[in-house]
Amino acid sequence: MAQETIDTNCMTLTRFILAEQKKYAPHGTGDLTQLLSSLQSACKAVSAAVRRAGISELFGAAGNTNVQGEEVKKLDILANDLFINMLRSSYAAALLVSEENDNEIEVETERQGKYIVTFDPLDGSSNIDCLVSIGSIFAIFRKPNEGPLAPGDALQSGRQIVAAGYALYGSATMMVLSTGHGVNGFMLDPSIGEFVLTDKNMTCKPRGKIYSINEGYEEKWDPAIREYVKSKKQGKAYGGRYIGSMVADVHRTLKYGGIFMYPATADNPSGKLRVLYECMPMAFLMEQAGGVAHTGEKPVLDFVPTKLHERCPIYLGSKDDVEDLLEVIAKHKIA
Repeated sequence: MAQETIDTNCMTLTRFILAEQKKYAPHGTGDLTQLLSSLQSACKAVSAAVRRAGISELFGAAGNTNVQGEEVKKLDILANDLFINMLRSSYAAALLVSEENDNEIEVETERQGKYIVTFDPLDGSSNIDCLVSIGSIFAIFRKPNEGPLAPGDALQSGRQIVAAGYALYGSATMMVLSTGHGVNGFMLDPSIGEFVLTDKNMTCKPRGKIYSINEGYEEKWDPAIREYVKSKKQGKAYGGRYIGSMVADVHRTLKYGGIFMYPATADNPSGKLRVLYECMPMAFLMEQAGGVAHTGEKPVLDFVPTKLHERCPIYLGSKDDVEDLLEVIAKHKIA
């Protein structure tokens, strides 16, 4: 058996973040670096829990529902607790917004930092029991004011995002991150317990060959969406791929190009995905990678939410594909 070579100079996520700080914020406090370090620790812990969920009897429902009315899985609770505890103890966060909690979580005054973190600790949790890829999503904002926290501090435009990313727990665990200077992917190497840079400067190609949407809701879509999806099945047809786990679907779109759509429907006229901790982080990453993310009315990052768990439609992916869809939407508005 050939001896496995060991990289004695690998670029770990921690090392990468420190290098980014030195390059772009040489006089910074290091608070963002500390916060990102806490987030990667949370993702490592969630990854370990996901891997041994069946053995630890973490599959199944916990018997209650979250603020979204979704049945809470045991792993959801564990992931949420891990994120909250890691972020609280980072001394860099002041306010936390989680999909699982009705209200913001204000960090104790003596532990408060200058950042606001929004996160979905375990996205795609309806897929937990059947071992389909799931993930965690997060975005980091600055506190808008120096003083004490005020109501509405978390309700910021996506243009205020400082950093965003996601962790994907699939055939391997990967963390994709942007601090506003491009997008990079890090694979978790279980032999050393570190995220290692494997996908440098990730970009989304201008046009792909895949469309991704839940076609079960076709009868409830707007006519523009029906027309666009139908056009993808004609001529040089696109492939249809839909996993039902946003992190997995967006990751594939980022890697292979194409378009991911979660439109408004007759039942959900505001869309289904949440703005602060699903749509905005993914939109930030997609724009940093050269793609586009739009609500059909405006770029997702221009959206300013008025409540914590606000929802919006989202269309993201390759620039040309999303622009084709927006042309169809505009045509229907004129008609």
